[in-house]
Amino acid sequence: MESGCIDNGAGVALAWQRLPGRGPCVVFFPGFRSDMTGDKATSLAALCAELGRGLLLFDYSGHGQSGGSFDIGTIGSWQRDASVVVDGLTQGPLLLVGSSMGGWIATLVALARPERVAGFIGIAAAPDFTETMMWEAMTFEERATLMTEGVVHQPSEYGDPYPITRALIEDGRSHLVLGGPIGIDAPVRLLHGQADRDVPWQVSLQLAECLTSRDVRVVLVKDGEHRMSRPQDLALLRATVLELVEDRA
Repeated sequence: MESGCIDNGAGVALAWQRLPGRGPCVVFFPGFRSDMTGDKATSLAALCAELGRGLLLFDYSGHGQSGGSFDIGTIGSWQRDASVVVDGLTQGPLLLVGSSMGGWIATLVALARPERVAGFIGIAAAPDFTETMMWEAMTFEERATLMTEGVVHQPSEYGDPYPITRALIEDGRSHLVLGGPIGIDAPVRLLHGQADRDVPWQVSLQLAECLTSRDVRVVLVKDGEHRMSRPQDLALLRATVLELVEDRA
């Protein structure tokens, strides 16, 4: 596995890991406050190494091993990070795999380079979550604090409370995708647990409805939770990747 850093164009070093191999290159987009060392990423790395397929893992600015501050990150800035990594470190067709927020970022990346997208996999994909799952879930008092102070802190099941900034919310509104057709025409597979307490599984149905591709399947895992990182969840992910890359062998 190769590793290194690439400048995001604003002086921030983005950490990446890469496996050379046959295309389409599998690119993994982590979720909000997640990184490229998680179970899904490492499972994909093992699969691609076994298959001799190309793989790219990376961390957004303010995440994992990359530089920068999480507190100033936005959907737009993380999309630009992802675009720098994808365009700078890959060639040819891509299989984009996005987890939670990564599903939104991967959608934006796909829309900007549709000719390169060979397939798309969402894992509890969370497009538009800054609006529908953050802003709309806030109390009047929280919204007032956000607008006047620029930040509120939300509790998390996965660690310390995390900041939600006014910039994150306002920037997110310029990247919403669920209001109309989403021009991705490659095969799409959307995996979602029905026990997900962070992102409702109905979001994947809404995303499927918006996608212009005619080859879209939603797989619901009745007892699956948000992380989708149990052995059986990872086996489903590997089988889904294998299906899409072998279709293009």
